[in-house]
Amino acid sequence: MSDHRSLNRRQFAQLGAASLAAASAVNGGGAHGQSGQSGQPSDGSQIQPVGGQTIDTAGKKVPLAPPNKQPPNLKLPEVVEKKLGWAVVGLGQLALGQIMPAFGLCKHSRPTALVSGHRDKAKTVADAYDVEKSAIYNYDDFDKIANDDRIDIVYIVLPNSMHAEFTIRALEAGKHVLCEKPMAISIDQCRRMIDAAKNANRKLMIAYRLHYEPLNRKVMQMCSEKQFGEIKTFSGSFCINVKAPNIRLSKELGGGPVGDVGVYPINAARYVTGEEPVEVIAQAHQPHDDPRFREVPESVSCLLRFPSGVLANLDCSFGTHRSDFLRVACTDGVIELSPAFSYNGQRLLTHQASDSGSYSMVKNHEISEVNQFTSEMDHFSRDVLEDRQPRTPGEEGLADMRILAAMAKSIRDSKAIRVEDA
Repeated sequence: MSDHRSLNRRQFAQLGAASLAAASAVNGGGAHGQSGQSGQPSDGSQIQPVGGQTIDTAGKKVPLAPPNKQPPNLKLPEVVEKKLGWAVVGLGQLALGQIMPAFGLCKHSRPTALVSGHRDKAKTVADAYDVEKSAIYNYDDFDKIANDDRIDIVYIVLPNSMHAEFTIRALEAGKHVLCEKPMAISIDQCRRMIDAAKNANRKLMIAYRLHYEPLNRKVMQMCSEKQFGEIKTFSGSFCINVKAPNIRLSKELGGGPVGDVGVYPINAARYVTGEEPVEVIAQAHQPHDDPRFREVPESVSCLLRFPSGVLANLDCSFGTHRSDFLRVACTDGVIELSPAFSYNGQRLLTHQASDSGSYSMVKNHEISEVNQFTSEMDHFSRDVLEDRQPRTPGEEGLADMRILAAMAKSIRDSKAIRVEDA
């Protein structure tokens, strides 16, 4: 720097020498080692001129330069032992819009392979995320991943109807699997996926990202600890407006609002109550004047009854403006999360009576957001690294699939269905 206030090396050395000399005098290490020398007070304190200023060293001596040791409050970067390699299977909107960018924030996960039916698209994605071209696979040669040591975990981001097949193939190839929800399209498929994981001695996790989102986690804690008393009712809604063409509208690909968006409030009712429902009654609306819904319902609503007596009212739709919330009514308060199921923007409010009971106190619980996909993927990578059970294993997906099956039977039979009978 050319600023006149800066020190060159010679000046810095001279100042250092002067400081050492001053320190020596302060500690009685001068040539005569006596107090009361010229310019020094007679009370035993030392005053040394430094840069035109004086330093009073009476009492406790404070070091003017840091010691050779590192300061105790110096924050060092975290050392990550290993990042596991992930293969992303299916490069659609969710994969490209959310999952691939989320790897940039991961501490334990990185993309090392891609599986797609469109090689040109896969090459472009590989270039963007520094994935080797030799790690691009298609659906026909997918099983070759068994010989690719760059892959530790496979993320299934395919249409619902393909989840079971490619999850099982990935497990048989010796890879751990994170599978998008809904887990599959039948109870039997879910069971076969769980069995495949056990037989391969590999981990299977279902991508219930909200189990890794702080505000939904806070709701779970509030309800588990009964911070607002006993839960009485639950309400949840997740509705969007889907434009054709879209795989969500295809019956053959496992589409429909229940498995796509309805599974969120269904799963939330379970993680809020901590119970499994015993009975379901559901209704569906499939308009004849909207060609989008030739194969799947537009809207579905249902009532779940839990063993404790909690009643859960849920709805989902592919034909409305966005509706995205959950509400837990308890004996001593109300918990509201809105939006509840989106990728971001969750807002948590609680309502309680005042001490006098004359009005309701509303509290906004502010908790920092996280990237839900980053949190989810890194959690699973740590599960694999530490050999621990995933928070949302295959059994979690199977439990939801039992409810989905009971809802479908209730719609067909126009009556309440016990979940165990679905």
